[in-house]
Amino acid sequence: MWKNLKRFFGFGHKNYVDIPDEERLAIIERSSLQVSRGVFYSTVIIITSFLPVFLLTGQEGKLFHPLAWTKTFILLVDALLVVTLAPVLISFFMKGRFKDDHANPITRVLERIYEPLIHWVMRWRKTTIGINILALAVSVPMLLSLGSEFMPPLDEQSILFMPVTLPDVSNAEAKRILQVQDKLIKSVPEVDKVLGKAGRASTATDNSPISMIETIIMLKPKSEWRAGLTKKDLINELDAKLQIPGVVNGWTQPIINRINMLATGIRTDVGIKVHGQSLDSIYAVSEQVKAALEGVPGVKDLYVEPVTGGKYLTVDVNRDALGRYGLTVDDVNGVVESAIGGSPIGQTIEGRRRFSINVRLAQDYRNSVERIRRIPIATAGFGTIPLSAVATVRFEDGPPMITSDNALLRGAVMFNVRDRDLGSTVQEAIDKVGRDLKLPNGYYLEWSGQYENLIRGQRTLLLIAPIVLVVIFLSLYLAFGSAREAFLSLITIPFALIGGAYMVYFYGVNLSVAVAVGFIALFGIAVETGVVMVIYLNDAMKQLVARRGNSRETISLDELRESVIHGAAKRLRPKIMTVSVALFGLVPVLWASGVGSDVMLPIVLPMIGGVLTSSTHILLVTPLIFLMTKEYELKKFGKLDVLEASH
Repeated sequence: MWKNLKRFFGFGHKNYVDIPDEERLAIIERSSLQVSRGVFYSTVIIITSFLPVFLLTGQEGKLFHPLAWTKTFILLVDALLVVTLAPVLISFFMKGRFKDDHANPITRVLERIYEPLIHWVMRWRKTTIGINILALAVSVPMLLSLGSEFMPPLDEQSILFMPVTLPDVSNAEAKRILQVQDKLIKSVPEVDKVLGKAGRASTATDNSPISMIETIIMLKPKSEWRAGLTKKDLINELDAKLQIPGVVNGWTQPIINRINMLATGIRTDVGIKVHGQSLDSIYAVSEQVKAALEGVPGVKDLYVEPVTGGKYLTVDVNRDALGRYGLTVDDVNGVVESAIGGSPIGQTIEGRRRFSINVRLAQDYRNSVERIRRIPIATAGFGTIPLSAVATVRFEDGPPMITSDNALLRGAVMFNVRDRDLGSTVQEAIDKVGRDLKLPNGYYLEWSGQYENLIRGQRTLLLIAPIVLVVIFLSLYLAFGSAREAFLSLITIPFALIGGAYMVYFYGVNLSVAVAVGFIALFGIAVETGVVMVIYLNDAMKQLVARRGNSRETISLDELRESVIHGAAKRLRPKIMTVSVALFGLVPVLWASGVGSDVMLPIVLPMIGGVLTSSTHILLVTPLIFLMTKEYELKKFGKLDVLEASH
């Protein structure tokens, strides 16, 4: 048994050969000429296939442009080194006695596995092609059944809680709600720190009203969480604890929330902007949209941005009464301003900073309409009179904040998407709103937020995909000088799609810009291996023609088949090395953890699966298609169209 194992793996094989320096350098030169152009163009293909990523704009462009630049510069240098430095280094290090290639145990094992497979493929041609086409046909509906999203959600290791209360909430009530919420949040054992604020910060870019609360929740490391608890479960638990009457909960993350607000003006995943001329009508339409969206699976944290319900204190001056008391409108306005808002009476200087000193009535004298009505006003002839003697003081309803887009008033219905993909959720919501809602004349809806980015990304990718294929085909044509050989290498791309589709599907990843970038990178890698295979197959044809002549009378179909098998099998190790280098660099990402790993996984999954299936296709199906084309040439033209293998 031990002898059989040694014979199988090639141990004990000591067939060493001494090669003179001149012959060694000549062999290195011939080998470099044989593969250098193909490898150079393979590198160029990977570069050019990735260049359309630069067409991405917006958030996706800012995220993937550094990746594209880095990959492009590295491969440009690599393409230069392949034809310049690599042959020189080989001449330095490949010296001494050389072992026969067949003596390598890895090569022997690979050939013992591969040769029976390639013979079976050559015998069962229709079955082989049918299996490949069937696998490709199955992968297409698998891809179409996947959900879609703009970008895979990045776990920021924290949560942003954004509840919204009624617009007329008082400062004291907002403070009380904030304290209650923070106490409830801190009671969850996975929460480390809680920091909440109500209203706007001291910056001109934050226009948050007092009714909007923002609470940043810092979480403990996941190693300290309860067993089996996920972030989604944690949000659901917090949401159940924080059901406070009059408060609509909203859950997101700090960074993506700021990006959404700056890019689209919507602070949730999706927002339906309602444009029109009247705030009352906009609010009525928004409520109808909300009613239509209730019950749609995946729609969470649904609420209408308040465009009415704000409280305004109105002081309506009675001019007849002013005349009786000998007062002017400015007298009344001055008293109201100084009593309620405060009047500046001077400045205080502390170091380099200056502070205005304002004076107004104490809160006990202005905290109700009745007290405001009793604000004293001094007159020249009638002593002191209350404000109510010369003005009517009352509260009126109005908009808490007026928002406009494109010179039109705008309201919004906002919601987050959880437990479902963004694309199908919004599409179902659009269909339902379209069926249930009839808009008044002059009013229209605009779907915004992450969905707006998703649509833009999809349109860009539909433009990019044909460009990638055209660029790869042109590069292959320049490499081989033959459209047929270029197409033979290009046909590996659909079969690379098979493995990518299966990996993405079984990992449960939604289609996104990140997945698309992974497929774009995959196409270049898949074509690279195909180019190496075609180079060696053409080399086998050149050797056959040199040995037997280029005629159908001298070359039999059996000889042609054996030459193709020889070209595929005897240079198996460099092809496996090309595939392995890609896999060794990608597979560790599957076990990566920490911030950013959830964005890298959708990029890597199609590349890993695609490299596996494309390499299988290249090793088994590409020689078969190559053989069938050569048999066709031999039968129709009486000779083989042999390309120079020294590309």
